[in-house]
Amino acid sequence: MKRSRAGRLVLEISMILLSLLFLYPLFLAVNNSLKSFGEVMTDVIALPKQLAFENYSYVWSFINYPQLFWNNTVITGLGLIGIVLFSSIAAYKLARTKSRMSLLLYFLCIMPMLIPFQSIMLTVLQLAKGMQLSDSTWGLGMLYWGFGAPLAVFIYHGFVKGIPKEIDESATIDGASGFRLFFMVIFPLLKSVTTTIIIIDVMWIWNDFLLPLLMVNGSPDTKTLTLAAYTFVGQYTSDWQYAMTAMVMAVLPSIIVFIFLQKYIVKGVVAGAVKG
Repeated sequence: MKRSRAGRLVLEISMILLSLLFLYPLFLAVNNSLKSFGEVMTDVIALPKQLAFENYSYVWSFINYPQLFWNNTVITGLGLIGIVLFSSIAAYKLARTKSRMSLLLYFLCIMPMLIPFQSIMLTVLQLAKGMQLSDSTWGLGMLYWGFGAPLAVFIYHGFVKGIPKEIDESATIDGASGFRLFFMVIFPLLKSVTTTIIIIDVMWIWNDFLLPLLMVNGSPDTKTLTLAAYTFVGQYTSDWQYAMTAMVMAVLPSIIVFIFLQKYIVKGVVAGAVKG
């Protein structure tokens, strides 16, 4: 018993230290967002001598925060709708179809997870321009369908395999078929894993930097919150206090979403592991 308690104590202390290590960059961002330019350049780690809340009011008006918040909401919402809708349908069909072709299509769907985005970003940019999806929040949101689908299909596929086929047969006997069978019977059973996918993709899409930089960086009306922080860092001058303030204002909504919904991530992952 003593060894068990000692081991548990060591594990808890290790997890606390690891958590502090991951929270330290966030602390630096918040800490420096409340400093003047001179304090940031003098000592990054030191606490501010006087809290400069005016940094937040300045950044709010300078970057037009409400407009950029709306852009992020449109991009994230559109991306989530496409990822959840298409990935769940594809995973269900692939899991229920037992054939070599279905297995091949499944591997083709999840294989893009192994491809680094940097290796295909120029091709994606040219394709988006050809399809007139660049410089548009709607176009950017649609691009996330393809980048988010592989992981979502992988998670959904493992979960659907644990749902008894007898449910499909019973629903079919009662007159349900096709999309009605999926949306009225199967999709409600995917609630836990769907919540997990939504939370993961919200954190990813909301805070993404590289794809918006390539797609919508040219127009002030289509920029995202993370790109706004980049505007304070230039070749000849860098307002680090405003950059940190903009970054805190950009990631804060996604952090709030994660704090309130984090329990669903564990539930979804555990449910997927047991059923898969």
